[in-house]
Amino acid sequence: MTTSSRRGRDPVLQAIAEVFRRHGYERASLSRLTAATGLGKGSLYNFFPHGKEQMAAEVLAHIQRWFEAEIFVPLKETEDPWAGIERMFRSTEQYFQSGQKICLMGLMALDEETPFGTQIRAYFSDWQIALASAAHKSGKPQEEANDLAEEIVSGIQGALVLAHAQSDAGIFLRRMQSFRRRLAFPCGGLQSETPGCLQGR
Repeated sequence: MTTSSRRGRDPVLQAIAEVFRRHGYERASLSRLTAATGLGKGSLYNFFPHGKEQMAAEVLAHIQRWFEAEIFVPLKETEDPWAGIERMFRSTEQYFQSGQKICLMGLMALDEETPFGTQIRAYFSDWQIALASAAHKSGKPQEEANDLAEEIVSGIQGALVLAHAQSDAGIFLRRMQSFRRRLAFPCGGLQSETPGCLQGR
């Protein structure tokens, strides 16, 4: 698929993703999908001839591509590891709308019979590996970097669930600040704009 054709599908995939977030994969009916996308049944199946399973697989691939470009690659390749880590926090806050949007990967991982296990595992594994790489570059021993990456990636998921359950997006933002402190985030330069630094932790 070319980049231009992929971009043409992006609004459709985003609309389908919101149906999956709101109703779950099993309850994402054809009527809900057509209403969300503005496409008729025939047009929707022209986009996705293999039906709802193809829709979900492409939605998850779309999410993976975004995180790869905006978070995983910068974590691994940014020369200053703290700049890469801060970009991760800001991009994560942006993507999840400061805690108002649930993680579709995490939601679909709860289904023990999900046919998308490989995609979901790759997403979380890639995130942990990229964050551990940046933490290690910042000077932490590899084992500690691995532990911190696991703690923070799982903590972000938990914060999203709790923020959603309590209808309080502030929970997510407070946890994000605590994760910055957990990494012993330095004050100064790019990081001086973060509340943790401004409060003189």
